[in-house]
Amino acid sequence: MKTIITGALLGLAALSVAACGSAASTTPAASTAPAASATTVAPATVSASSPASGPASGGSASAPPATASPTAPGASTQTAASTFIASGQDLRGAALYEPACGGYGCQLSGDSTAYLADMKWSSWTTVSAIGTGTYKLNTCSPNCAAGRVDSVPVTVTFSDPVRACVDSAVRWYWTKASFRYLKPLPSALQGQNAPVNPWVFSQLAQSAQQSCG
Repeated sequence: MKTIITGALLGLAALSVAACGSAASTTPAASTAPAASATTVAPATVSASSPASGPASGGSASAPPATASPTAPGASTQTAASTFIASGQDLRGAALYEPACGGYGCQLSGDSTAYLADMKWSSWTTVSAIGTGTYKLNTCSPNCAAGRVDSVPVTVTFSDPVRACVDSAVRWYWTKASFRYLKPLPSALQGQNAPVNPWVFSQLAQSAQQSCG
């Protein structure tokens, strides 16, 4: 009987030792699981950084439109062919280059009281333009609507060009006109009624300077 009890106790002891051994062998497996999950974090951070490269490539793709911004106006230089009389002293009016001014003529004033007609140009450079023709002037007596238009033979010199930026184009416009009358002015255009000479187009000059920012 003692032998049976002792064998039973030894068997229980063996079972407990085996159980402890199996429990110990499962513990490392459980501890390696977090390590495996930790390795999955690295790919996540790499993929998170990959979108950052997207805007960079997008930025390089958008570079051509940026370089397409109009910079030509600032780089333009004056030539004789890019220098004009502004019709009616209006930047958005006709740009007149060596105009013949046939018909009624080329409008000089904004109020339609002064014109050039039948012009022939002896010089047109970046500094000045010199031409001979007819100066048509409204006497504005008793008022401009009822005034008489007198024609005076004249040599006119345009000078003081100023740069203007209009409709993505760069031009230069004369801002001063000096007149040499080849015959005496009519009596209606003498004294206080004499036309301004030289004539400075100050409003045109200001508009031109503002147009280029």
